[in-house]
Amino acid sequence: MTEFLEILKYILPSLVLLVAVYFMLREFFKNNRERFSDEMKLASQKIVTPIRLQAYERIILLLERILPGSIVLRINQPVMTAFQLQTALIKTIREEFEHNLSQQLYISSQSWELVKSAKEEMIKLINTAATKVDDKATGTDLAKIIFEISLEKKHSTVDTAIEFVKNEIRKVF
Repeated sequence: MTEFLEILKYILPSLVLLVAVYFMLREFFKNNRERFSDEMKLASQKIVTPIRLQAYERIILLLERILPGSIVLRINQPVMTAFQLQTALIKTIREEFEHNLSQQLYISSQSWELVKSAKEEMIKLINTAATKVDDKATGTDLAKIIFEISLEKKHSTVDTAIEFVKNEIRKVF
């Protein structure tokens, strides 16, 4: 029995030390993992934040470029017929939209839905205006009707989308 107590006298402090080292190492590795995870998140934010800001900028630019005043003045040529202008406007809106399609990764789903609605509303406005001119009308005639229809609306979906995206970016950053 004395031999057992003698052995226990040497083993027990070693076991206590082993348990203490185990818990200390476990805590050390846990803290290291958390610190590494935090550093990775911070590094990721340094990369993603500028990309997200650029996405919001591009979406606002898209919306501003498809506003009636902007797109008609940019696309309309004095020699264009109403049909040519209608076709060019719709083509330009679709190209602008497709060019910025990947930006949906960086903005909210609600913002993206508003952007899509704004695009569709502009195409609908152009098509509606085109039905109000005759076959021999000039692009200038179509442009006038587009401006008249857009002025009748107090607040378009494009304006709503611009305001929503601006507010979202203010909240996020």
